[in-house]
Amino acid sequence: MQFAESWLRSFVNPQLSTDALSRLLTMAGLEVEALLPVVPPTSKIVIGKVLQVIRHPNADNLKLCQVDVGTGQELTIVCGAPNVAPDIKVPTALVGAILPPKEEGGEPIEIKPLKLRGLESQGMLCSAGELKLSDNYSELLILSKDTPIGCDIRDVLQLSDIIFKIKPTPNRSDCLSVFGIARETAALTGARLNSVFYNLVPVTCNISLPVRIDAPQLCGRFSGRVIRDINPRTSTPLWMVQRLEQAGQHSISALVDISNYVMLELGRPSHIFDLDKINGGLHVRWGRRGETLKLLNGNTVCLDETVGVIANNQGRVESLAGIMGGDNTAVTFKTKHIYLEAAFWWPDSIRGRASHYNILTDAAYRFERGVDYATIVEHIEYLTYLITIICGGNAGPVEDQIINLPQSKPVSMRVSQANRIIGVPFNSNEVDSIFKRLNLSFKRLSDGDEFIVTPPTYRFDIEIEEDLIEEIARIWGYEKIPLNLPVAASKIRVMKGGQRSIHALRHALAARDYTETVNFSFVDAESERDFAGNEHPISLLNPISSQLSVIRSTLFGSLVKILQYNLNRRASRVRIFEVGRVFRKDLSVKESELTVKSFAQPKMIGALAYGPVVDAQWGVSARHVDFFDVKGDVQALCAPTLPRFIKALHPALHPGRSARIEINGHIIGWIGDLHPCLLRKYNFSHTPVLFEIEADAVVTCALPNVTSISKFPPVHRDISVIVRRNVEVQSILDEFTQARLNNNALRFAQKMVLFDEFHYKFDAKQTNFGTILGELSADEKSLAFRITLQDTDKPLRDETIALAIKTLATHLSKVFGARLRS
Repeated sequence: MQFAESWLRSFVNPQLSTDALSRLLTMAGLEVEALLPVVPPTSKIVIGKVLQVIRHPNADNLKLCQVDVGTGQELTIVCGAPNVAPDIKVPTALVGAILPPKEEGGEPIEIKPLKLRGLESQGMLCSAGELKLSDNYSELLILSKDTPIGCDIRDVLQLSDIIFKIKPTPNRSDCLSVFGIARETAALTGARLNSVFYNLVPVTCNISLPVRIDAPQLCGRFSGRVIRDINPRTSTPLWMVQRLEQAGQHSISALVDISNYVMLELGRPSHIFDLDKINGGLHVRWGRRGETLKLLNGNTVCLDETVGVIANNQGRVESLAGIMGGDNTAVTFKTKHIYLEAAFWWPDSIRGRASHYNILTDAAYRFERGVDYATIVEHIEYLTYLITIICGGNAGPVEDQIINLPQSKPVSMRVSQANRIIGVPFNSNEVDSIFKRLNLSFKRLSDGDEFIVTPPTYRFDIEIEEDLIEEIARIWGYEKIPLNLPVAASKIRVMKGGQRSIHALRHALAARDYTETVNFSFVDAESERDFAGNEHPISLLNPISSQLSVIRSTLFGSLVKILQYNLNRRASRVRIFEVGRVFRKDLSVKESELTVKSFAQPKMIGALAYGPVVDAQWGVSARHVDFFDVKGDVQALCAPTLPRFIKALHPALHPGRSARIEINGHIIGWIGDLHPCLLRKYNFSHTPVLFEIEADAVVTCALPNVTSISKFPPVHRDISVIVRRNVEVQSILDEFTQARLNNNALRFAQKMVLFDEFHYKFDAKQTNFGTILGELSADEKSLAFRITLQDTDKPLRDETIALAIKTLATHLSKVFGARLRS
């Protein structure tokens, strides 16, 4: 918001310079974004009175004016303004005067003696636009008749004033007015605060308008009065036009200007209805689906039951409650009788409605943050006073209905807690003084440490103890808080031996040629369906955009979108990873400081590899990355723990090339090629390979076991076994590990590694399977393993080696029905 400094100082005038006042407000949380002059520098522009106006002999659109500027000598000035007339007083630029430039950054304009159509002009009569007071360049700025002739225009119109541009924080709805800023200034400086001066207008007509309120959660208080026999064509006083222009509001008409003026001055939005256009009375209620309303801005909106309205007795909607009036009952220059309305609309009933209709009004901006409900009648009287002295009229009685007002809940604050949080030793008397300056009603308990404060009706932001502590710090002065270093015990934290930081995992992936990416946790609903099979994702109440409307439950979607972005820019090889949280519904999660009830938020590590395994080079044959390349990356990330890869289905992964990743029987993630359907959907020419694992599962790593190094060479033996095709290799390796622990003959077998697999590709046209396959049938496969045996104490004898191999073959035959291949 913005306003002139003189307007603020009419309420409170502390003995501070403009810059000092600006700094004081900024340090108190009311950021002064800019200090701007009302108009650029000018000189030699005085008040002149037009004495005579005659037509220019050589031009139809120009007039010769005799102007008195207080020097005792009349000036002849040529003017083309349509509203020039005798006996008016206007700003007059003398010869040698300096006017503001026409465009920003341009050169100032100097008035010189000039001949217009053969006649000399000894100056210029000025419009408001030429003085940069408004955008009106076509008409002269006509001043009041009591303006003294010859005075400098800067003194008469206070053009040396300064515009304050202030940005209050969203919670300070009480500072969205000049009076609110003045009240804050008085609390900060201790200067005297003046109230608005006005006389009560006597009731001279007994007409009232019936108003029925059926929505107590929408409207808490509704006040209004009828004013008859007004003159809407009356010009708005120059002082009011000036203040409105300086506040960024253009003058529209006297009635509209008065309503806007009171809103800016006191923070009270109001609405003026044309009484003759209201049918019967008014009805305050929630909207109904299918209703429409043409607004004052010309737009027609469709209503529903979530928005409040003011309708007439016949059901026609006349206004969007707390947001904007309707075109049907708008005041015009033909209006004779009006209904003046001011109400308290509950913030929750207004919040979000204006943005839903893609409109932003000053009224909605204030109502959705909270407007004082205790001063409604007082402000109705002030509006009536301004309307009647400017437009005339006879006022009816004020009708005030109180339906459902907020209950101010007392807030407790401990002085000791304030001292702890602010870091400054306040005593109870200092807190007492600050609360009085803020006009807070409070009760001081006998121990002196605790205050019970009842917030005033205009402070919607004071709800908890910390709000009051903030008020103490603001009024005392943030800049006075000493810059003390925090006092804390110095302690070296020891990291557990089996623990590593998440940054170590980042470095491990970066060392394997992956590049880290950072993405939003928000995705679109389609991404959740594609990559998580999630038909009911967690939706955001107020999304940034439609493409970011739900919270992700997997990192796969984000990684694929990054891949697509890179491929669109002709990248051929992409290896990326991300460390981030995903969000899933989980009823077992309890509420705590770091968790939200029923929602799990695990941190995940996801990665994607696409394109060649390595960049093109002469020493390595070109091939594209595959499942086993990425599987090796996962194993390196989990080392020294050895994860298991169990064949399983995932909605985003290829049904035949995907696996879940397990450690100690716990599922920690997934790995696999991208699903063929998604491959076609995103138009990838090659298959990306992805994995996603829980960060917490790999942050903890196994500690190494100390073993002696054997002085004797290892012995390698290869065996090839035939098993059924549904037998998984991992299950054979698991059985080998178990057998080593339970069978003494296998105690020297250190390792078992698969190095070959063979199975027959079945063709339905083949009939002589026995001849073609020999000992291997169509539903069997051959697996070749290399067994490593070693003893730390002595060389292994041939008999020991043979016994171990025979024992292993027998065990595999017993468990899996395996037979040795000849």
